[in-house]
Amino acid sequence: MKKTLLAAAVAALIPLAGVAADGQKQPATPAGQSGSFDMLDANKDGRISMPEASADPKLVESFSSADKNGDGYLDNAEYDDRTESKR
Repeated sequence: MKKTLLAAAVAALIPLAGVAADGQKQPATPAGQSGSFDMLDANKDGRISMPEASADPKLVESFSSADKNGDGYLDNAEYDDRTESKR
């Protein structure tokens, strides 16, 4: 039972692995490159929040305009629309 709880606790902490010791989030993508929706959706809830978007500075710049329904998240369609309009 203890091993199962330990494994669950470790698995729950995996999304936090990208957070640096000083509390700053590490870039998820190389400078100047956008990440994929799946890569930016760190908690795998099917949407990107502003804290998740902070891994991509270019996405942060366009987040509010890409959030068409104003719910504070980008779903896959909103993310794709944003990336399509830049091409």
